[in-house]
Amino acid sequence: MSVYLRRCVNAESPVNEPVRVLSDLHLGHKVSRIGNVSALRPLIAGARTIIFNGDVWQELALPFFERSSEMLADLKALCHDEGAEAVFLAGNHDPGWPGLGWVELAEGRIVITHGDALFFDGSPWKREVLIRSGHVMDLWKQHPRAHHDVEERLRLARTIARELCSVEHPTGRRLVERAWDAIMPPQRAFKMLESWLTQGSKGAEFCERYFPTAEVLIVGHFHHAGTWLRKGRRIINTGSFVTPGRAHWIEWNNGWLHRGLIDESSNVYRKGTTLDVWRF
Repeated sequence: MSVYLRRCVNAESPVNEPVRVLSDLHLGHKVSRIGNVSALRPLIAGARTIIFNGDVWQELALPFFERSSEMLADLKALCHDEGAEAVFLAGNHDPGWPGLGWVELAEGRIVITHGDALFFDGSPWKREVLIRSGHVMDLWKQHPRAHHDVEERLRLARTIARELCSVEHPTGRRLVERAWDAIMPPQRAFKMLESWLTQGSKGAEFCERYFPTAEVLIVGHFHHAGTWLRKGRRIINTGSFVTPGRAHWIEWNNGWLHRGLIDESSNVYRKGTTLDVWRF
């Protein structure tokens, strides 16, 4: 029952409501809090469409690929069982999903995309990006239309994700080895903090360039949930299911956009406290 939207959701290709948006499940990864997909059932129940906004599974990480693939199959089966149409958008950890990589709601006033295209190099904090920044420049030269064409921009983001993917280590590595990876090169922490602090303004710039009529941009990617109003546009990050990040839910239904916390108590995931409501 899964579909991959190739164009914006509009009158010609309606989406069934309620529409729920989740991001960055990272199924099968050692730091994902989702140990069993069945725990997501209460979070999916009641939605007619679920948009998984990137980094759902570990397509590029060989140590986690097999387990992640199994969990992805379980997730698709769960959505089917709940009568929810699953829409998967490409992320930097799973760039292989077909489609253009974004969904529009409310006649283009709401745009949903993973978020790695907000920054020139996708994930500025990644070790591979910091070490091979020249390769990022070369890729941009190979995609000159990416400066003004959103399809080409997201195509470039997928290329960066594949060619500069993170080196993933299996579980069981010593603490000192994991700590060393986390802090080297030393500018990693600064780049992460900078990305968190500027994602609102970068999101507004992204809309101004590629989606000038958008009023709301919904992203994940940065593992830092929140909402920012920049240049008249609302930027929303739904966070992640990766420790220590917090995951949020978004729901679109009958002209109302809701944002809220995900309740992770009792080893199951449910819609928790509503934080914001916007009317369109």
